[in-house]
Amino acid sequence: MHQSDEMNNNSGEENLSQFDELSVESKEEFHLEEHKVVDLYQGVRGLAVKILNRVEKTDAYLEKLLDHEMRNSELSGQDKALLYEIVHGITRWMGRLDWILTGFYKGQFSKAIPNLRNGLRVALYQILFLDKIPDHAAVNEAVEFVKKLQGQKPADLTNAILRNIIRSKNAIRYPDPDEDLIGYLAAYYSHPSWMVKRYVEKFGREETEKLLLANNEKPYLTLRVNAIKTTPEEFGRLLDSVNLKYRRGNYNPEFFQLQNLTNITAWEYFAKGYFNIQDESTGLACKLLDVQPGMNVLDMCAAPGGKTAFLAALMKDKGEILAIDKFEARLKLLRRNIERLGLTCVKTVESDALDFEGGPFDRVLADVPCSGTGTLSKKPDIKWKKDIFDIRKMTETQLKLLKKAASLVKVGGAVVYSTCSIETEENFEVVKKFLEENPDFELESAKGKFPDDVVDVNGCIQTFPHRHQMDGAFSAKIIRKR
Repeated sequence: MHQSDEMNNNSGEENLSQFDELSVESKEEFHLEEHKVVDLYQGVRGLAVKILNRVEKTDAYLEKLLDHEMRNSELSGQDKALLYEIVHGITRWMGRLDWILTGFYKGQFSKAIPNLRNGLRVALYQILFLDKIPDHAAVNEAVEFVKKLQGQKPADLTNAILRNIIRSKNAIRYPDPDEDLIGYLAAYYSHPSWMVKRYVEKFGREETEKLLLANNEKPYLTLRVNAIKTTPEEFGRLLDSVNLKYRRGNYNPEFFQLQNLTNITAWEYFAKGYFNIQDESTGLACKLLDVQPGMNVLDMCAAPGGKTAFLAALMKDKGEILAIDKFEARLKLLRRNIERLGLTCVKTVESDALDFEGGPFDRVLADVPCSGTGTLSKKPDIKWKKDIFDIRKMTETQLKLLKKAASLVKVGGAVVYSTCSIETEENFEVVKKFLEENPDFELESAKGKFPDDVVDVNGCIQTFPHRHQMDGAFSAKIIRKR
């Protein structure tokens, strides 16, 4: 058995699909074509293949495509949950699935027709990871699907490959870790080799395995209590009253991590604005900024607005937060969320952050676009869409945004630079370069102000999924001295 080919990493810096950028005429043609083929991709498995084909063919992100299909399909709640499970699960475990399929496929699996390739992945994911679906049912569905779209010969191939895998299921071999550690970790834990190599060099084998495993866990659903509407104590009682099991945040008492995924937005207290869906890691950057009621605050890359809302709550909704973003559609979502939460101190401006003029501000949050490698449990497609060159390219924009943030803060004021990345180049290296070039600013250490286990050797905040049971995130506080 040989290792699967390295996957193509198509990076899309903005979270926009190619569909969003089509002209009106193209969109009409696209929809006409869609109506012709829509019947071919019926049911949960058909839609799963359709979404996976699109993720591979375009720069569109998984979540956006999945959301589109959920809204436009007539699937039951149970089927929607299964579609979510299959599509996320395949994307999460694609490295392992492809390793196995490559070993049983005659020829290059990575060059197989997309419908065949993703039909096989859907079936194999069900065989290996889903207990409730019998193996023979998964095989039969895949065979029928491939036959309908590609004909008898590919269907026979699908049948042979899957039945061979089922027979050999308990004897599948991966690369020998003693001979090829990176190959083994990449295949078994389903991560690209370039990423595994970095983490082994940084953390060593044992901790890398824990990190890769944490990245492959189903994501936590974390809620942040809206202090304008309720208290953590009252909110805990409300969760108890509907039998939702939770644990309180380890670092921020306002956060509640639910023990299982649930359709929480259907709960009446969501509409009433009692809470926001937000990872606990986001709270650390907001707390580090140390906003006070009455301050004038800038949130430079604000949408979708989770941090904006938490800053407003920390300010007791007194003062002003100016939330800017490049896209009006994203600001619309932010405003809707702010309104639901009952916050009045937030104003929005549509602007590219680098072109924005204003201030000076007491505080500036520069939560910059990044590789997102701290969020792989929620966004598993990132690991296949990004590569080392994307990270290096992003650092130029990140440094420009930090410089811009610094130009907008008043003397004695503070900037917090934050990412949802665990890559040093995007984190402390950007801060270090900025400080070397700007002697009027200094780093304020978080030591003594936050628990030791989230503060790194440089005095910045850094979390990791496997250590802190939250997203990986970085934040650094920079003070303007003169």
